[in-house]
Amino acid sequence: MNVRSLTGVGRQMCPSRVVLEHVTSRWGVLVLAALLERSYRFSELRREIGGVSEKMLAQTLRTLERDGFVHRDARPVIPPHVDYSLTALGWEAAELVSGLGRWAEWRLDEVFSAREKYDEAHQAHDAAPRPDGDPEAYVKARTS
Repeated sequence: MNVRSLTGVGRQMCPSRVVLEHVTSRWGVLVLAALLERSYRFSELRREIGGVSEKMLAQTLRTLERDGFVHRDARPVIPPHVDYSLTALGWEAAELVSGLGRWAEWRLDEVFSAREKYDEAHQAHDAAPRPDGDPEAYVKARTS
């Protein structure tokens, strides 16, 4: 199979979709952003991110390591000492998703405003009579 024929993120079978899924997942973004600051041990990273379960963090780190974004440095000491850091590829991805995160923070007020407008418009729309009741009232409500 020619991998080149599958490229193009818009295509259903594009391999880059899986990479995007890993990098832009809920925890993937936060792990990459945190590791931009410095390397972390597992428990430090979990505290830094907040709200992530041990299982989800381990799974996310394993996935990002497999994709070449995260380096896992396990030192043979007792107790075990494992550090996680970004690879060059991970650094590049982390810069991009961190930029998206910063943009989201800068635009929060606009997003909240848009949500309020949407909710208000749909609340009025949802309160209108339904066709299973009086059809004339339904038509009248929709046209007024």
